[in-house]
Amino acid sequence: MGRGMASLTLVVAACLAVLAVACGGEEEGGGPPTGTPAAAETPTPSEVEEVQGITPTQIILGSHFAQSGTWGAAYAPVLDGMRAYFKYVNEEEGGVCGREIVFKVEDDQYLPSGAVEVVSKLLDRDKVFAMIGCLGTAAHAAVWEDLNERGVPDLWIMSGAHMFGAEPEKYPWSIPGLPDYYVEGTIFGKYISENFPGKKVGILYQNDDYGQDELAGLKNGLDPEKNELVSEQSYEITAISIRSQVTNLKNDGAEVVVGACIPPGCAQLVREADRLGWHPQYFLGYVNSDPMMFQYVGQPELLEGAITLGATKLSDWTDDPAVAEHHRIMNEYGTMPAGNFTMVGHAVGWGTVAALRNTCDDLTPQGLMNSIYDYYRDFEGEFSMPGLTSTLSPTDHLLAESMMLLEARVEDGKGRWEFMSEETIYFEKLSEE
Repeated sequence: MGRGMASLTLVVAACLAVLAVACGGEEEGGGPPTGTPAAAETPTPSEVEEVQGITPTQIILGSHFAQSGTWGAAYAPVLDGMRAYFKYVNEEEGGVCGREIVFKVEDDQYLPSGAVEVVSKLLDRDKVFAMIGCLGTAAHAAVWEDLNERGVPDLWIMSGAHMFGAEPEKYPWSIPGLPDYYVEGTIFGKYISENFPGKKVGILYQNDDYGQDELAGLKNGLDPEKNELVSEQSYEITAISIRSQVTNLKNDGAEVVVGACIPPGCAQLVREADRLGWHPQYFLGYVNSDPMMFQYVGQPELLEGAITLGATKLSDWTDDPAVAEHHRIMNEYGTMPAGNFTMVGHAVGWGTVAALRNTCDDLTPQGLMNSIYDYYRDFEGEFSMPGLTSTLSPTDHLLAESMMLLEARVEDGKGRWEFMSEETIYFEKLSEE
């Protein structure tokens, strides 16, 4: 996997769901966007009125998203951020394109079977115009091919699984909203070999595309002459306990542990390790980069020095006008306090509205895709770290590929994530490999 890079101090991969855009779906498929997007014909007003999910007064959007159980609690802030932003737009800006945004979300319980069931309802019962911000690697893998076959733009997938962005020509309607997990694993591997030479490495990974991509990336990034990968421990997302896997990691002699797990799993990793009196250096997937991770662990000091990745401004940077406005919106329209994950949801909503505004005279699935490609050219989002831009095209569906290392810091019993440096390493786009 060819990658160009500058310095090896801090590493870069893809933008953490910087911004997202809404998507459209016609009642009966429609051809995927191919060639030059601008070639699409602009429909007449009567044709627009017949587009699924578009009425004279509403734009209906949909998402499958875990809303119950452990996973629902873990990512509730992302969903609350999306909902709060749409409420704000409807209340203070009169909606978009003269229409109210209606956001329908169905609980898939983070399961593939659940995603299949609820997406069918959203498309066939609720007649949504678009699917945005759908959560979960395994859950979305069960529905994305059907969405592409039906010509439903499927944007800002809340997963970094390599497959979702690897073949834009084959899956033209799907665009991931999170960094590629393979790249993240590669970043961790390279940083470990540069900064922890001689240390034995272990990995706990979710046994699906997420974890397997991270494992493959870690192996790609580690220098075998500097670090040995001594333990590979997988777990199922339905597992109640991962005690045996953590015990195996310790017994195998791992001194550095990569956690390719979502917050409940990674929190259990840290707690179980402490129970064993074992405190390795942790590298946790960026899906854990919210302040709530310290609450999941329960003892913030156990995360002191843990490393993760990020590319957006942090929620406690309230002197920044965009972050301050996010706090205001969450206070007035949300149900949860502002955090890094609510900012991800806000960004999905912001990008959705921006793309819709850019195509009010062509509210069709094709029109929306055209708008996305036009809007996201060397684009820098309001929450992006300065200089980190994103570009999208029909042949490149990776929103952006730049991140920086975050470290867990604990003070007075409270934990927070802080950027370690502003230096970065840039990787060539996966689409150019």
